[in-house]
Parts: sequence; C-alpha cells; structure tokens
Amino acid sequence: MSRIEQVFAGKSHKALIAYVTVGYPSLAATLEIVPVLASGGCDIVELGIPFSDPLADGPTIQRASYEALRQGITPEMCLEAARQLRQQVDIPLIFMSYYNPVLHYGLEPFCCKCARVGIDGLIIPDLPPEEGAELEGLAQRQGIDLIYLLAPTSNDKRIELVAERARGFIYLVSVTGTTGAREALPQELEGFVARVRRRTRRPLCVGFGISTPEQARRVSSVADGIIVGSRIIELIEEDASLAKLRGFIGRLREEID
Repeated sequence: MSRIEQVFAGKSHKALIAYVTVGYPSLAATLEIVPVLASGGCDIVELGIPFSDPLADGPTIQRASYEALRQGITPEMCLEAARQLRQQVDIPLIFMSYYNPVLHYGLEPFCCKCARVGIDGLIIPDLPPEEGAELEGLAQRQGIDLIYLLAPTSNDKRIELVAERARGFIYLVSVTGTTGAREALPQELEGFVARVRRRTRRPLCVGFGISTPEQARRVSSVADGIIVGSRIIELIEEDASLAKLRGFIGRLREEID
C-alpha cells in the first residue's frame, strides 16, 4: 500500500491536503513550512514547481510562483528540496507542476528522480487523461500516482475516463476558474461530488477556493479530503513566524474531524 493509499485507508478519516510553492518566500522557508504543516495535521503536502505560465492558478499562487522563479528556483532545486523534506516528514509529498517543465526535464528522468527523492504523486493540471498515457506509464513504473482533475463542467464521458485511469485520488475542482481564496463555494458542489462518486470508488478531494474552517467542514461532509493552497500562502505572507499558519491548520483539522 502506497503512502497516499494509507491516507485514505481509514473510512472515517478526512484528508487535509496543503499546497505550497517551492522556494516561496524562500527555499529555506519551504523546508521549515512543510514540517509545520505535517506536524499540524496535514495528511499530504503538494509542492508546487514554479512555472512562468501557471494557467490554473489565481493571483496569490501566480505571485508566489513569479517570486520563486525570480529567485532562480528550478525543477532540479525542487527535487532537492523534496529529498530534504522526505528526511523530515513521513506524509505523502506530491509535486504540482505544469507539463512544460516536466517535458523539458525529460519525462522518464523526472519520474526516476521523483522516485529517488521520495515523491509519491504528480498533479499536472494542463495534462488531460487523453494525452497522459506516456507520463502515466512512466510514473506507475516508479510507484508514483498521476492524479487527474475533474471540473464541474466535466461530462459523464470525461468522468468515466478519469475514474478508469485515476490513481491515488481524484482532484475535484470546486469551481470553473483558477485557484484562490473565496468567500463562498458554489451551491452545486455537493451535486458535483455525488455525480463523480457514482462512477468511482477512488477517494475524491476538493480544491480551489477553500479558505475557511466552515468551508472545510462543508466540503469534508461529502468528499474524502480538502485541498487548501492560496490561503496558506497568504498566511505565510502575513506572519513569518508561522503562528497564524499553525493556528489555521489546527482549526481546519478540528472542523474536518
């Protein structure tokens, strides 16, 4: 059983998944932040590889990615950061990247290096399952889950395709649009989760827009996990001591439990 599968092995346990941009606000900060997230109750951490055209990301993560790139953060440096983090935490680590940096690195070399440094999964928002077979096969041979996304606009055919190919969990995008903290989640969210649930037994995790403990509680009542990114980056910006981040993660954990 993989580390990701272990997270979802308990039927009543809801997964708390956090996103950080590697190298923001600094590489040293990333190495400090991820253990704080793990010790605070996060079950999985997404490590964002900075990219110059992050089409699925809203202003907060775009800014973090831009600043990390300005500091010279590269995929190789992200891999090294993952290696160091694996020595500090036992929870699953997932790279969130766009296809271009992975293709430029080389699909097979990237997957092999990911396995060596302890990466458990990959999320590639701009890689649809119709075009993902090569990376999917290479990742599987290294014991790495390629995690696909579904949006509220996904039709039944797309849902069935992702359900068939999914490994680890399925990432459900709560809204049509980009990432970012939102005051409210769409009313049709529960219906969307139920529509996917009817077609798969894979764990379903919801991201995009979750920014409050109340929203986390609502989502966790229908999904197997919640994914929080932009709000985490905002809290890191607000308080370099990470006290606000610790408190926020603690409140999320309480609500979804």
